[in-house]
Amino acid sequence: MMFKLARKRPTTDQSSGDVLERFFRLHPRIIDLSLDRILVLLERLGRPQDHLPPTIHVAGTNGKGSVIAFMRAILETAGHRVHVYTSPHLVRYNERIRLAGAEISESDLVSVLTECERVNDGDSITYFEITTAAALLAFSRSEADVLLLETGLGGQFDATNVIDRPAATVITPVSMDHMHFLGDTIRRIAAEKGAIQKPGVPSIIAPQYEQAKAVLLQQAEAANAPAFLYGRDWAVEPTASGMRYRSSQFALDLPQPGLIGRHQLINAGTAVACLEQFGALEIPDTAIAEGLPAAQWPARLQRLDTGRFAQVLPADWELWLDGGHNPAAGEALAETLRNWHDKPLYLIFGMMQRKTPQHFLRPMTELVSALRAVKIDDQEGSLSAAEAAEAAAEVDIRSTPAPSVESALADIVAAEKGPARILICGSLYLAGSVLAQDQPETDGGNQRGATR
Repeated sequence: MMFKLARKRPTTDQSSGDVLERFFRLHPRIIDLSLDRILVLLERLGRPQDHLPPTIHVAGTNGKGSVIAFMRAILETAGHRVHVYTSPHLVRYNERIRLAGAEISESDLVSVLTECERVNDGDSITYFEITTAAALLAFSRSEADVLLLETGLGGQFDATNVIDRPAATVITPVSMDHMHFLGDTIRRIAAEKGAIQKPGVPSIIAPQYEQAKAVLLQQAEAANAPAFLYGRDWAVEPTASGMRYRSSQFALDLPQPGLIGRHQLINAGTAVACLEQFGALEIPDTAIAEGLPAAQWPARLQRLDTGRFAQVLPADWELWLDGGHNPAAGEALAETLRNWHDKPLYLIFGMMQRKTPQHFLRPMTELVSALRAVKIDDQEGSLSAAEAAEAAAEVDIRSTPAPSVESALADIVAAEKGPARILICGSLYLAGSVLAQDQPETDGGNQRGATR
């Protein structure tokens, strides 16, 4: 891959983790939504945001990463080179930046991070802002046909909202999450997310609560952004063999998406709708049909059938992992779990303090045999195991604290005589911790949390 560096690479032996750790000290808050600081840095860097391939900008509460995973799989199946920016990472920071189909190398990551650090010169800037600037710098120096760009948290003041004219915008389902930053109503949160819509740029809108839909359509009209709305302009429905996508231009019978759950049909349909409106690249129907089942996205109802955790389970047991952490994610999980009635279901559950565990767990109350609660490793903001267990008990799920995921697994196996399913859930931080423990240690030293 050609990576056109502006200057000689640093000769130090520092890792990306060393640089990323210093970034936490540049601003007193992890999240401080504003575009002022990143725009100043991007100006000093030569405005890399003006030198990107056609960009699809994706905001929303749930499904952003899955929609991007489906689009990436389809585009790459069609032979296109795809840049991708997602957050948070699960194990290594490199996961966030894909250059033309591959995770950014450690040397290239260190190069853009240290360049941004030098140019920023100690000015106040958040971790997400300076790392987003580094990602845009990397994207501007590596050739690709399209950039799939995920917002970090909001939309209007999100550090990714610096592209004056993307090729398309996508708003996935909006629900209650991050209320302490985005507002305490669906309308306010939708207004933050929907502010990525741009004049003359197609806006693909996934299924929404009525209040959110009204706000998003008002914003689209005010911005003169042509809205491509689920239920009005496009739709998707399950079929015996997969799914059917319909719009005024297309009727496509497609195979089952590669990601599990009925909600993933919506995410897959959103990806197809976006690529229909994108128009900048040729995408044959065959690429859609082959790409959807090939999509992968870790910690989204991911089955763990190898690794040290799965190996401790008896034959015919199943171990699953999901990073969903808000009420809408709990509802989506429950919809899938209702079909898992052939074996008892146990949860291993951990969650951050700023979330609402009762709201996440309540849809699963009647589906779960019992729950083991854990504190998330190396996360000061995690609920304790006792607090997580108490939250589960409040929604009538039989719960017990456990000192670790490993001990929770052993406890469940000892308590349950026959084959069962175990789902580890409640947090992307927990999912990242599980995946890090379940695979060999990687290079780079940048595994600090799933920080946005």
